Amino acid sequence: MLAGALGGTLFGPAPAGAVAREIVELQTGVSQLIQGQQNMQTEITQNAAVQRTLIEQSLDSVNKLNTSMSAVQKTTQDFSAASGARLDTMGTQVQGLSDNVSDLQARLGKLDQKLTDIQNTLQNVDSKLASPAAGSAPPAAMGGPGPGGPMPGAAPGAPSASAAGPPASSDVLYSNALRDINGKHYDLATQEFQDYLRFYGDTDLASNAQFYLGEVAFMQNQFQQALDAYNKVIENYPKSFKTASARMRKGFCLAELGQKASAVRELRAVVRLYPGTDEAKRSAAKLREMGATAG
Repeated sequence: MLAGALGGTLFGPAPAGAVAREIVELQTGVSQLIQGQQNMQTEITQNAAVQRTLIEQSLDSVNKLNTSMSAVQKTTQDFSAASGARLDTMGTQVQGLSDNVSDLQARLGKLDQKLTDIQNTLQNVDSKLASPAAGSAPPAAMGGPGPGGPMPGAAPGAPSASAAGPPASSDVLYSNALRDINGKHYDLATQEFQDYLRFYGDTDLASNAQFYLGEVAFMQNQFQQALDAYNKVIENYPKSFKTASARMRKGFCLAELGQKASAVRELRAVVRLYPGTDEAKRSAAKLREMGATAG
């Protein structure tokens, strides 16, 4: 009986108070779960609002940055265009200054040579004046010719030193030739540049003189003669700053002579070898005029 009583106690239905307590605890847990879900939803909503605000702010910043970059790009393009024009002008001016510097260097070199010659002449005069026999030597002793005879040691018919010498100093001859080109005295300018090359062919301005011989011929529509002159600049003075101009003019002459393929090839070489220069731009313009491309 005692065992039966204990078994009934253990395996019998739970008292009503215990069931009610479990139901209350379950309701409490459900309420807490619902409250936690609501809190989480509120937090998600708040986070979404914050993220949306941040995204809008970022988009606004990106739009402002794009606007700024567009303005900077336009400013850069305008500056590049203006700088390119200024650089072209400066390049032409620099080339002109280079020509002037070369002229000045050549003239200074000749002036120094003249001063040396004058100094040597003065020394010779001083030595002759200091010689006691300078005024009393007979003509034969001084090496002068006898009556009606030639000077000893002189070849019959040989020109005198003044006749064989240059017609003028290098700077005077060069300046006169340039002046005569500007004055359209082409025959005289041609003769002066030829004289310059004959007497001063080893100076810095010799390549200029050869180039201007081509220019004189080109201006008179003597294109084959001009072509020969420009070829001499290219072949004899490869390091001259007139080489680019000579090659450009060579292309022009070839075009005038009807040798279109050779002209196109030469002008394209100028565009490729001397990019950004005035010669390259003029060569490209000539190619377009001929219906050819610069590439």
